[in-house]
Amino acid sequence: MDLLLRRLALAVGVLCGLAATQGPEFAQQYRQRLAGAVDELQRAVATFDAEAAAESITPDEAIRRLQDNGDLLARERGRDMADDKARLARLQDSQTAFAGGAPVRRLATFFADFDAGVARRAWGDFQPAVPTTAEAFGVGAVGWALGWAVTHLVVWPVRQRARRRASA
Repeated sequence: MDLLLRRLALAVGVLCGLAATQGPEFAQQYRQRLAGAVDELQRAVATFDAEAAAESITPDEAIRRLQDNGDLLARERGRDMADDKARLARLQDSQTAFAGGAPVRRLATFFADFDAGVARRAWGDFQPAVPTTAEAFGVGAVGWALGWAVTHLVVWPVRQRARRRASA
């Protein structure tokens, strides 16, 4: 029984380690999607800013003009542009944190500041990859250790009961 439980803990640990190695791989794909979202938002905001400049007003004045317009479509456009500018700033901050961070910092940034829309699209396209980075191996080792430890904790009462029966 003890040997079986050890092998189970090893197998669970290995599976958890393999699953954990996918975290950095997913975060990499997320960063690529994030860069694409930033590029597209920059294009949209730059176009809007150029349109405002052509009217000799600031982008903020153009947004206010749209939001104060009597036409529902114009008001929605103003609200959407204000939202796009705020989202662009947030995504650029996240992108900067990813670019300047160490491996553990990048993972922490991913979990703290991820954009749900970008993450959902990245997850939809995500395909597991072979972990080849030190970051992936490190996270995999932590995942293995946690899986192994949790399995031992879960089966500990069973082992104790089996030992008591064997000694009785």
